[in-house]
Formats: sequence, structure tokens, C-alpha cells
Amino acid sequence: MRILLLGKDGQVGWELMRSLRCLGELIALGRSGEGTLVGDLTDLSGLRQTLEIVKPDFIVNAAAYTAVDKAESDQAEAFLINAEAVRVMADYAATSGAWLIHYSTDYVFSGKGNAPWSEQDITSPLNIYGKSKLEGERAIQKSGCRHLIFRISWIYAARGNNFAKTMLRLAADREQIQVVSDQVGAPTGADLVADITAHALRVAAIGNFEGGVYHLAASGAVSWHGYACHVVETARVLGYELRIRTIEKLSTIEYPTPAERPLNSLMNTQRLQAAFKLVLPPWQVGIDRMLTEIRG
Repeated sequence: MRILLLGKDGQVGWELMRSLRCLGELIALGRSGEGTLVGDLTDLSGLRQTLEIVKPDFIVNAAAYTAVDKAESDQAEAFLINAEAVRVMADYAATSGAWLIHYSTDYVFSGKGNAPWSEQDITSPLNIYGKSKLEGERAIQKSGCRHLIFRISWIYAARGNNFAKTMLRLAADREQIQVVSDQVGAPTGADLVADITAHALRVAAIGNFEGGVYHLAASGAVSWHGYACHVVETARVLGYELRIRTIEKLSTIEYPTPAERPLNSLMNTQRLQAAFKLVLPPWQVGIDRMLTEIRG
């Protein structure tokens, strides 16, 4: 089995290098590429050439344009990376018979209501990032290729930048911080995403599996404010030196950003758990593990 991984230097991509390596021959590329192989998704002709050279059985695309606010003023590049490059992969997969494993986002939904989003719910993205990711999904589905699309959200890892690590830094420097309290989701570890991907890829390789769209997130729900409080409380128990005394609540309206954010990022994962016979752990488990790992 030959696996081409794109986006190896991101949080999910880094973990995928670990989880996929035992499944077959792994060719992992970052944006800088390797030799004649191109990992930069803005180079569509180079990407096509790379696919033809590698001839993968599985394409795992962990590369994406993820600068949500910047995308509002950089629409061309957001759509180039999140949609046009994905279309190139999908067309190759459809022609060659390869599988395409791709990561999308809860941002394809409007964020309205309180119920977790299911795979069958109507999409209605609020911002350019969400629209570009939805266009990538549609390109895959239109191509007819064999595929798995995992919608993920609120990703974190011990490596790279994320909300939890930002909260740790601020809590060490300040006595008071303010955090949005009316946006709800489930913090999900990149390691969990990578391990489930490897499991799903193996299931797909065995055969008799149709693929499709699946929601992948840790279980439970929390606001960004609640998330920050948990990070700080756990960090204190682990012996981190923190100055923070209070974490005040902010509403989304009080914290304007260039890109509108969904209030409800919860995703129903029953389809994924049933299909792959998995149990998704509470979000706190992964956060506590990451904080312990960072602490050393």
C-alpha cells in the first residue's frame, strides 16, 4: 500500500506521519516538497505531476488554508488551496482508483441552534473559509472518486499553535483575560484524528466500504470560556506557574472578527462510531494528556 500524505507539518499532518507509517509505504510532503515532489497546493500543475509520479493507493490531504480571518481578504488563495487543489486530487483519484482522505470543518454549517450537526444537515457557511472548504467537499463528491471526508473542529496538539497553548501563555503573563462564552464545540486532539484516520484507511483498504462524509470530534461540549477555565485549572494541578486570577466572559458580539464564527460547532458523531465500531473519548481526556505532555 502506498500512501501520499500532504500537509505533514500541520498539527494533524504531524500526527498522521506517526499513525500511517505502519500501514504501508508513506510519502509525506510539506509545503516545501521533496526533490521533484510538490507539496505546495497553490502549484496545481506540480501537484498533478506529483500524483502521477507517486501513484498512491491513498491520498491523505491534511493540507489546507486555515487562516479564517485572513481568508476574508484573501479569497483567491483560500479557494485555490481548499477547493481547486482538492479537485485535482479528486480527479486523479477518480481516474486511478485511489482513495482520497480529506479533512473538512464544522464551518460548512451556519452554527444556528443547539443540536449537534449531522452529516445530513443542510450546509450554509458563514465565511469564506467555510465556503472554500465546502467547495472542496463538493469537488470530491462530484468527481465520483472513492473518498472519506472527515469534518473536524477545534483541533489542538502538543505541537504547533492552538487555543489551549495560547491560554497557557496568557495565564502565565496576565492576571485577567477575557474569552468568548457563547460559541460551543468539542476540543479534539490531532492525535485522535490521526488514529481514527489510520483505522478508517485500513478498513477502506480491506474492501466492501463505501466511504462518504463523517463527523469526527471528541465527545461532550464546552464553550471557549469553559475550555479556557479547564486548561487553567488543570495546568494549576500540574504545577504550571500562572498569574491568572479571573477569566471573564465575552459574547461574540463583544469580540468582533473579520470572519463571522458559528455559535454552534457541535457535531453528531454517531455515524462514524457505528461505521468503524469506535467510542470517542470526552474532550477533557485529550486536553489533560496534552497539558501533561507539554509540562514534561
